[in-house]
Amino acid sequence: MEICPRCGLPKEACICEQLAKTTQKIKVTTVKKKYGKFVTVVSGINPHDVNVREVAKQLKTELACGGTIKDNNIELQGEHTKKVKEKLIQIGFSPETIE
Repeated sequence: MEICPRCGLPKEACICEQLAKTTQKIKVTTVKKKYGKFVTVVSGINPHDVNVREVAKQLKTELACGGTIKDNNIELQGEHTKKVKEKLIQIGFSPETIE
């Protein structure tokens, strides 16, 4: 049985990621790209504490859009600012830390 080096709990019961989600300072912005296309950028997620790929995958699935990860920022195709905040709260991030 593997034990987490941070919290000392078994890997199956590890709560490090849930604790990290409540302390992240997340910023959600919209950027206009070429040809008038909008991209929603989610920045401020620390890749050492939270699996950014998993969060991006969940957001893309829930919002039915494409996207990518660049420089530890999640870029989602389209204008999803309000929906992203709701989905991040559902995933487990604290509402007070999302701008």
